[in-house]
Amino acid sequence: MAGRVAGKVALVTGGASGIGRGCAERLAEEGAVVVITDLQDHKGEETVQAIVAAGGICEYLHHDVTDEAAWVDVVDRIRAKHGRLDILVNNAGIGLGGSVLEMSLADWRRQTAVNLDGVFLGTKHSIPLMRQGGGGSIINMSSVAGLKGAPTLAGYCATKGGVRLFTKAVAMECGNAKDGIRVNSVHPGIIETPIWLTVAPAAGNAPPDLDALSQMAVPLGVKGVPLDIANGVLWLASEESRYVTGAELVIDGGLSVR
Repeated sequence: MAGRVAGKVALVTGGASGIGRGCAERLAEEGAVVVITDLQDHKGEETVQAIVAAGGICEYLHHDVTDEAAWVDVVDRIRAKHGRLDILVNNAGIGLGGSVLEMSLADWRRQTAVNLDGVFLGTKHSIPLMRQGGGGSIINMSSVAGLKGAPTLAGYCATKGGVRLFTKAVAMECGNAKDGIRVNSVHPGIIETPIWLTVAPAAGNAPPDLDALSQMAVPLGVKGVPLDIANGVLWLASEESRYVTGAELVIDGGLSVR
């Protein structure tokens, strides 16, 4: 039986660890040829090895998502080797916590460059190749922090809120062009990933106990894992979601309803 994305070519940024790795593994498991990009070369190669060992097809490219020339190179490589791009998961992101009064302009710009500029550049340079293939699915990783505010996360919320509305605008643009490209955002809640090791210390706090935090704040009472997000991304990448564009897929155990 063919996989749910068999024959498709997928690009996952920030694919070396966390949610990105989970998405890459799930897409490969369901038949996609997966290209992962990241700055963590060792972890990227480890992810490729794990996917290949499990029977998938995957390759790794070193890639700074804030660099437009790097985006041109990555898409050109995919065009030359695979001839098409069907799925783009704009997942690469960083979290820098701290009071808005203490955040430096340099940190604000760094976070914006990765979380928002990277999504813009990926979308801009991937759409032409997708159009050549007759369409595709762009999945932009936002956050529950893109739906509501959180103290000491003003910069992060700003970038993830920007991703949310950027997604809707591009979905309308592609819809008007009738190019067969769907564009949606995913909004994870408390997921066990390495980002928690950077957000809290940057805000002057110790990394949180995610189990205790989830019991307190999440209606389902448990934290999520990368596979929870990857399953949603797989659905948006597949033809099962053919009538879904400009939507927000919230995967947070109910955190955002409080």
